[in-house]
Amino acid sequence: MANPHSTYYDRRLRQGPALIRARRPYLFKNAITGLGLCAIVGGIYYYTLNAVGQDNFEDVKVPDAPRKSAQGN
Repeated sequence: MANPHSTYYDRRLRQGPALIRARRPYLFKNAITGLGLCAIVGGIYYYTLNAVGQDNFEDVKVPDAPRKSAQGN
């Protein structure tokens, strides 16, 4: 009869040898994919901050200081 509580982890919730063997073929590919995604996100973030930082907002009208009311409560 099979153990109904079989798992890839031991009692201390550490990876067992079978889980390490199962993950080994994907470790390098997943690391490269993760680094690639981080590089793309970092590039977009850098580009966005660089593009926004170049805008000087000279075309935006800034309102004058608020005027005192003529009624003078």
